[in-house]
Amino acid sequence: MSNPVAVDQIFHALADPTRRHILETLGNEGPKSASALAANAQISRQAIAKHLVIMADAGLLNRARFGREVLFAVDPRQISATGRWMQRIAGRWESQINEAATA
Repeated sequence: MSNPVAVDQIFHALADPTRRHILETLGNEGPKSASALAANAQISRQAIAKHLVIMADAGLLNRARFGREVLFAVDPRQISATGRWMQRIAGRWESQINEAATA
């Protein structure tokens, strides 16, 4: 991957089901603040904010300040780069599986 974010940082960010849910919510509904995300969550705004920082630090989210509010939005570049990396790895394994099946 061309992004300087370490692969393990990205997978750490994606490993938590709450963070994956937040990522899907932002992808479907657009930018939101920690408060807006916490309104429909079963965890506190502070917990949501910690998850958002982890994902932003991994390059999965962008932050934009509007007055006192910080909005978070999905950054598709890192997700796309991670997906391409995973496809390359999967392609290597798939070809090895296919070779073993035909042998």
